[in-house]
Amino acid sequence: MAQSILFTEINQLMTLRGAVKKQGRHIDEKDLGIIKNGAMVMVNGEIVWVGPQKKLPQIYANFKKKSLKGKNVFPGFVDCHTHMVFAGNRVDEFELRNKGVSYQEIAKRGGGILSTVKATRKASLEELTELCQRRVNHHISQGVTTIEIKSGYGLKSSAEIKMLKAAQKIKKANIVTSFLGAHAIPKEFKSEKLYIDQLIKDLDKIKSSKLSNRVDIFIEKGYFSYKYAKKYLLAAKEKGFQICVHADQLSHAKATQLAVEVGALSADHAICLTNRDKKNLAGSETTAVLLPCADFYLNCDYPDARGLIDRGARVALATDFNPGSSPTQNLPFLGVLSRLNMKMSLAEVFVGLTLNGAYALGLHKTKGALLSGYSGDFFVSDHQWKEFFYDMNPSFIDQVFISGRAQ
Repeated sequence: MAQSILFTEINQLMTLRGAVKKQGRHIDEKDLGIIKNGAMVMVNGEIVWVGPQKKLPQIYANFKKKSLKGKNVFPGFVDCHTHMVFAGNRVDEFELRNKGVSYQEIAKRGGGILSTVKATRKASLEELTELCQRRVNHHISQGVTTIEIKSGYGLKSSAEIKMLKAAQKIKKANIVTSFLGAHAIPKEFKSEKLYIDQLIKDLDKIKSSKLSNRVDIFIEKGYFSYKYAKKYLLAAKEKGFQICVHADQLSHAKATQLAVEVGALSADHAICLTNRDKKNLAGSETTAVLLPCADFYLNCDYPDARGLIDRGARVALATDFNPGSSPTQNLPFLGVLSRLNMKMSLAEVFVGLTLNGAYALGLHKTKGALLSGYSGDFFVSDHQWKEFFYDMNPSFIDQVFISGRAQ
């Protein structure tokens, strides 16, 4: 039996109608599609009508009503780049970086990603699931309804599968998993080539297990090169995987160029770009996912968000939550950094954390907006949209709904 519900008495309802029409590019305030005194109708968790309450079609008038008591409604946030499954922490490395030791030097000493790999391999599936669920619950409390979760701290087949299984066991939020076996080269392998060849073999196991349909790779000096990354990504694409790329974070490694070449859904980080990279990215369907919390923690340059946006690139924002370079889940902090240090407008930040995050995950037709045909994923707040991402107070969220159900 269909579950039908009519949400009424909404002060301001952010639909993102204009942003959807413009495919997330060249956003201004009008693209937020704010409806005053709105209402929203859902059937089985999907929106079937949205508009001013006074224009509600008679066919929905007798649906079960849920008053939102004059509060404001926003599309649920989409965090399209996280590393939420891990064990341990890297607090000692934070101190080292404060003393001037670089991220690359820490990695050479056996720290960095490989440090978390050691702790994550030791942890049980149950331990990883419990840790991840706790982190996801915190995300939900901040209005996040869809979360991408990467593997990448296993770096061997059994451990990577354990991580993906933990992510798939997560409840409440919409979870998208990404296989990041190509996060670093584990000590068991003597060369990049040998590990890439093994990963290509592992792709069949990941595919058959249905643990993920997305592949990611960290292209950077000391990690993976353009040459072997291209080989790996083309193999993944041939096997039917969606592709995303950790691109040009610490140096110009031609990773954004490669992301565009192979039709990746996203190029993430996108800091060390040439003007040609920016132009090519803007002319492609690849979404630039910017991760300013990581840039803050690494004390490095921020991406040229304005240059990308003004050229017409689709820009998403994400936390990059991980134990090393971005150990924070604070969404207001992310938004403030985007406005202050990347000069993004408030409207651009909202779209970057909703619709464009959904584009980066290939979910833009059902997630990241509040329109007919979209999932009923939203949050309710006493605060109006212009009050967000001004301070770093994460308590603006009163209630979160996923598929029309209160969490």
